[in-house]
Amino acid sequence: MTTFKEIRGTAIQSVSSDPTNPETGQIWYNNTIGVLKGNTFTAAAWASGGNVTTARQTLAGFGTQTAALIAAGESPSTIVVSTEEYDGTSWGPGGNMSTARRILGGCGTQTAGLAFGGFDATNLNVTEEYNGSTWGPGGNLGTARRGLGGTGTQTAGLGFGGFTTVVVNNTEEYDGSTWTVGGNLATARNGLAGSGTQTAGLGFGGATPTIVANTEEYDGSAWTAGGNLNTARTSLGGTGLQTAALAMGGANPGVTGATELYDGSAWTTSPASLATARSRGGAAGTTSAGLWSTGETAGGNVNNTEEFTGAFLSTKKITTS
Repeated sequence: MTTFKEIRGTAIQSVSSDPTNPETGQIWYNNTIGVLKGNTFTAAAWASGGNVTTARQTLAGFGTQTAALIAAGESPSTIVVSTEEYDGTSWGPGGNMSTARRILGGCGTQTAGLAFGGFDATNLNVTEEYNGSTWGPGGNLGTARRGLGGTGTQTAGLGFGGFTTVVVNNTEEYDGSTWTVGGNLATARNGLAGSGTQTAGLGFGGATPTIVANTEEYDGSAWTAGGNLNTARTSLGGTGLQTAALAMGGANPGVTGATELYDGSAWTTSPASLATARSRGGAAGTTSAGLWSTGETAGGNVNNTEEFTGAFLSTKKITTS
């Protein structure tokens, strides 16, 4: 019979306490508590979350996996003002926006959110701020537009790209009351996703109108090229940091469930794809705990939510059962 030492090249150690940084697949016997343990790898996965109340597309989404927010959008041909809040299990009503719109940008948290731009018969420059229960007015964008990317916080937001009568490359920075001009994207586009902060932002995907895979990194004043997405797409979701981003869903031209992770230089395709391929949804969270809710499939709007758990190592007790 083949032994563990012959397979791994090492014997199972008997130790008085668990190793601080065990290797993947390492097994040891903790003689203090009399338990055999091992360090195992758990793959990334999407799992079902609670359904949103109002299925919609082209909405704003932000926050964390356990404290997310979606607002506005189109459901299915009516532009809505409603907001919903997620607690990690279910969605509940939040305060309505003052201005109904779709294809808007958003960023921030569930208790300090920012929504800006969008479209309702005409392109909008309106900004609204959320305090956890109600929306109030903020400073107007310098350029009214729709389909723009957004990231950052309520007091340090970033809006970039979008569509006026043509796709645009301009960037604006928000300080909690006013928008000012930032550096232009190298590639003008709309339908792109964003992640990160105002001084370390990321913009990726979108359409020029050709659907692109381009990624650009922002340092607070200028954009530079990053690694391309493996799947070019528009109307995708994005969340996380400039050095640890998550891209999900989108369309090229049909909807996709593809999920990718960015490490600050390159995108890697995750083996975990969305159960429901869709675009134009609401994204929130991080690369280890992401969220993608509602949106548009080939058959129309859906109300389901999916939660992403990134790959991780964990120590587990080894038993015979």
